[in-house]
Amino acid sequence: MKKIFIYYSLTGNGDKVANYLKNKGYDIRKVITEEPLPNNYLLRILSGGYKAMINYEDKLINFNQDIKDYDEIIIGSPIWNDRLSSPINAVLNNLDLKDKKVNFILYCGSGKTAKSLSMIKDKYSNSNVIVLNEPQKNQDELKKII
Repeated sequence: MKKIFIYYSLTGNGDKVANYLKNKGYDIRKVITEEPLPNNYLLRILSGGYKAMINYEDKLINFNQDIKDYDEIIIGSPIWNDRLSSPINAVLNNLDLKDKKVNFILYCGSGKTAKSLSMIKDKYSNSNVIVLNEPQKNQDELKKII
C-alpha cells in the first residue's frame, strides 16, 4: 500500500510532520507557492488569513498532480483564520481525490479549527482529521499521528 503526505508549511510545522511520516514509510510532496507571503509577521498573518477566508487558491510551482499509484493520501495544512491554507485550497481543487482514502493533518497555534473541520466533513465525509498544536514547538503532538 503506497502512502503519501502532501503538505504546505510556512513556519516549519508541516516539515516536522513530513519528517515524522517519512520515517513511517510515507512519500512526501511539499507544496511551494509562486508568490510567497510577506516576511513581515503582521502582514503575513493578514494576507494569509484573508486568502484563507475567501478560499483563495495560490498558484503552485511544479506541483505534481499524479496520485494514481497511492492508496492513502494525507493532506497537511496550517490553519489560517480558522480555515485551510490557500496553497492547500489549490491542492484540493486540482487533485482527483475520487475513490481515494484521504485524511488530514492540520497544524495550528490558535486552536480554532471549527470552520476547517466543517469544510472537511462536508467535502470529505469519510476522512479522519488530526489537529496538532504547533508540532515544531510541541513535539509530543506528533504522538497523535497513527
